[in-house]
Parts: sequence; C-alpha cells; structure tokens
Amino acid sequence: MRHLRVGTVLVLALGSAALATSSVPSGDLRPHWQSPSFLEEDGGDRERRRSPQRMELTQQPGGNTSPAAPAPQPGRGGRGGGRGRGGVQVMTLTSTAWPDGGPIPRKHSQVGEEVSPALAWSNVPEGTQSFVLIVHDLDAAVGNGTDDILHWLLWNIPGTARSLPEAVPPGSQLPDGTRQISASGPYYRGPGALASGPSHHYVFELFALDTTIDNVQAVGQSPPATRAAIVAAMAGHIRGKAVYTGLFKR
Repeated sequence: MRHLRVGTVLVLALGSAALATSSVPSGDLRPHWQSPSFLEEDGGDRERRRSPQRMELTQQPGGNTSPAAPAPQPGRGGRGGGRGRGGVQVMTLTSTAWPDGGPIPRKHSQVGEEVSPALAWSNVPEGTQSFVLIVHDLDAAVGNGTDDILHWLLWNIPGTARSLPEAVPPGSQLPDGTRQISASGPYYRGPGALASGPSHHYVFELFALDTTIDNVQAVGQSPPATRAAIVAAMAGHIRGKAVYTGLFKR
C-alpha cells in the first residue's frame, strides 16, 4: 500500500506538469507569462509591465561596456544656434574731434559753436542701402524714465556714404536725401550737461540697413514719435552697427 500511494502521487505530479506545459510549443522554455498564447490575451501589455527592460550596450575602449545613447525621437529637433539671415556686423565709427570715450570739446556743445563733429565709418556690410545715426544722452532720463534726450537723428544717409563732415547744415532734408531731427529741431543738438553734476555719456550709434526708410518724414510729429517710428522701421533690416561715445559737462 505504501508503494501504491507513492506511485499515485508521482502520477498526479507528472499529470499536473503536463497540463502546465501543454500550451507551450515544444522546445519553448520561456515562462508562461511570456508565451505567445498568454501575450495574445492581453495584447502584450503585461509583458511590458513585468518583463525586464532590455538595454543595448556599446563596446568602449579597453573592453568596457556602457549603455548606448537613446535614439532621437522623430519630430523632436535639437536646439538650434542659427540666426536666420545672419548676425549684425560690427562696424567701426571714428571721429577726429575727440577720442572714443573722451571729453567732447566745447566747440561741439551748447556752450560753444554747437557744430556737429566729423564722423567716419568703415567695415560696412555688403548690401547696405542706407545708414541711421542716433545720438542721445544716456544719463538724461525723460518721460517715464525709460527714454532719454535725443540730440541728433539722421536717417536715409546714402549707403555709399562713409563719413559725415563737420558742421552738417540744419534742415529737415539734406541735398543727398538724408533727413534729420533732434529734440530741439531739424539740426544737431550739442551736449549741455550741467556743471553741478557728473559728466553725461553721449552715444553716437550708427546702423547699416538693407533698406531705406521713406515712410517717416522729419516733420509733422514730435521728435520722440519720429524716433520711435524710425526704430520700428529699422526692425529686421539692421545689418551692421558701430558705437562712439563722448563725455561732457559744462
């Protein structure tokens, strides 16, 4: 009887094993949750949840291995460093009246003859159609404090020009088509910072444009409005820039 019971248990055990492996094809030793019939039941979701993720390895110098970088996903570009039509070229602006960053002579100020200084520029980008010159006092805040005093604004300076003479004559439009204004009128306004305070910084900014600005007149609106209109028209057309600075106080 003891032998019979052992045999019965053995037969039952073998029968259970046969039932557990009956759905797995011959030679397929994968766990039952990876079998094709099991995956078909849940669309493979359970395998993705429970099976270990595979990681590709790349061979490194010296025999070491490290995880391979993930392949880029379609539709997700990397960070770009382009500037569209190109950056703004740095030009050179000079003057014989004073060194860059130096004191402005009284001749070019409100306490002197108040004539505009001679200016010259170089390293002009190709395709320049006109220049804009903006001269302003960085230290003289006006309005709500975000604007400053406009001492000279010239636009539509011909693209072939490479200099301005000393003592540019007044007038809203010069013979070569250049238009000009300032906070005082259609002419150069010299620096005039008071002697009681620190020296002010007067900045001459020259811009090279790939177009002309014909829709802004030198008369008919306030100087701040004209300046704003010129700056707005320059947007997207600046191809070069140069800066020259002078200091002044009475």
